[in-house]
Amino acid sequence: MASIKLKKGRARSINRKHPWIFSGAIESTKDIKQNGETVEIISYDGKNIGYGSYSAHSQISVRVLSFNTEDIIDKKFFAKKIDNSIKFRKHIVDDNQTNAYRIINAESDLLPGLVVDKYSDFLVCQFLSAGAEFWKKDVVEILANHFKPIGIFERSDVVVREKEGLERISGVLYGKSPTDLVEILENGNKFLVDIKNGHKTGFYIDQRTNRKFTSELSHGMEILNCFAYTGAFSVYAIKAGASKVINVDSSAEALMLADKNLKLNGIDPSKYENIEDDVFKYLRKLRDSNKQFDLIILDPPKFADSASQVEKASRGYKDINLLALKLLKKNGVLVTFSCSGHIVAELFNKIVADAACDADREVHILKYLTQSPDHTILTSFPEGLYLKGLVCKVNWVI
Repeated sequence: MASIKLKKGRARSINRKHPWIFSGAIESTKDIKQNGETVEIISYDGKNIGYGSYSAHSQISVRVLSFNTEDIIDKKFFAKKIDNSIKFRKHIVDDNQTNAYRIINAESDLLPGLVVDKYSDFLVCQFLSAGAEFWKKDVVEILANHFKPIGIFERSDVVVREKEGLERISGVLYGKSPTDLVEILENGNKFLVDIKNGHKTGFYIDQRTNRKFTSELSHGMEILNCFAYTGAFSVYAIKAGASKVINVDSSAEALMLADKNLKLNGIDPSKYENIEDDVFKYLRKLRDSNKQFDLIILDPPKFADSASQVEKASRGYKDINLLALKLLKKNGVLVTFSCSGHIVAELFNKIVADAACDADREVHILKYLTQSPDHTILTSFPEGLYLKGLVCKVNWVI
């Protein structure tokens, strides 16, 4: 069997069950013929300590599939792993209320590089690593047999594939292509999702529990929803009794879909306003006009794709949070997020604290938020925690 041998002292992360082996930890390779193939992981003293998928191009040379040396890595192995993931979701998701959720969350479900989301009768897959790509045919067959979906669509059109020596691709893998907009149900709310072209796999299903919590704060409030995308937070808020919501996004197409989503849920158009603008610029316009809100939601896209971008991203997060804090009424509420994995929770807290200091506001954290539980976080893989959120009560400093 193909194998890699670790350098002396480099098995510690494997002993802690972390699923990544970087190129600098490898002493030698043997009989590897194909990108993504399964390799035996050999310690410096010659012991088999697991199996993983090898990438000839990425700095992450091996993604561990199993720490059990008795496992056989074949189609049955993946069928069992996928079945375990599906069974877990059945315990935490009520299909009668929510038919859009994550089935497989890559490393955090012990299936490195593989993401699978369910949108009603369609599945959307991302094969993000060489190993996931290697097993694609088998994975699609397993999913098709289990769910009998109308179709399985691939959204592997992401930059990270290039680091694995793979092309960005998207298209039908099984069955029929999804319609331009697929209707889903989330906590009883209806949404139209653009599976083929929307952000990520079409919808931010990782915010499901956070939308529900935020809606519980929304009754009677005038709300500013920044980076509103297709208006999911706004649908929840208005249905929970918000008096008015302003959606701001730079994408006209996203706001058109937000309008459809709001109307799909029977919401009166007088309850909301859609503004196409750069959020940074729009917040300054509001500041200059002395406009204020009861609740502001900041759910920006990823500002940092790499460690080298953290400093610049931190400035961006501080800027929007500082502006938002100044736009809140006395005892207003700020719900603010970062989905940048390189912005760790402690740093995000500090950014908001610095913004509060500069805005001359007294800020109390009411709740910490994170991704929905179907977006599992493995304790041995802290990188799986990417979505950080704070719910803050904001007082003016007199």
